[in-house]
Amino acid sequence: MKCPVCNSNEHVDIDLQSDSFAEGIMECRVCDSVWSVNHGVTKIVKDTQEKSFLGAASKFYYSFAA
Repeated sequence: MKCPVCNSNEHVDIDLQSDSFAEGIMECRVCDSVWSVNHGVTKIVKDTQEKSFLGAASKFYYSFAA
């Protein structure tokens, strides 16, 4: 799976288990962001690029003419 922050394929899988609780956490080796996927929905736990101007720009829609 690609990192939702930097789109890198390099990540570490961390499986958390305790009694009846189980969660798969992934950490990107490139940007150090942490995320989880549950029922097909990606939830970012730690966004290392949150304050980047590119992160803020992704909230807006731009159209470019060539």
